[in-house]
Amino acid sequence: MAGSATAAKSKITLKGSAEIVAEFFDFGINRKEQKYGLTLWVSNDEQLTDYLKKINSYLKEWLVAKTIQKLVIVISSLDTQEVIERWQFDVVCDKTSDDDSKPKEKPLSQIQNEIKDVIRQIVATVTFLPLIESTCVFDLLIYTDKDLDTPENWEESGPRFVVNSQEVRLKSFNTLIHKVDAAVSYKLN
Repeated sequence: MAGSATAAKSKITLKGSAEIVAEFFDFGINRKEQKYGLTLWVSNDEQLTDYLKKINSYLKEWLVAKTIQKLVIVISSLDTQEVIERWQFDVVCDKTSDDDSKPKEKPLSQIQNEIKDVIRQIVATVTFLPLIESTCVFDLLIYTDKDLDTPENWEESGPRFVVNSQEVRLKSFNTLIHKVDAAVSYKLN
């Protein structure tokens, strides 16, 4: 019986992969809890939490539909609107995978370890990113296929690049259905 339980945790479906990737984005933006053997931050702002739950539900839907290409978090100065940091998460989807596809075989523990490595690397960026001394705001940019209908109250946006920037590529994780590559661009002083 233990062998079949282990085998079941090694099979990844399209919906299971979408759940894993969406959970990564949810924790990456919104929480402080024990997950992946790490302590992660959680927002206690109810409006922000509700907003991010809505975003995460769209992310799951678009991950299953394989229509998401990247998620970008832009941190900019409240006073000047200058972009200070740009966190980019490129999502590569296996377009051949669907609900009827044979599940991909990769141990969940291996995927979680890859996610843990990405999160640890994100946390470690504090050692080289310039200290932000001004009040900041963030924007979420979600790149999808062009023919996708956007939710009500959403608007098109430019890419919001960091002027005079340095980019650092971070680790990635892969469910065999969705691969997420991470990078941060930051303003050089």
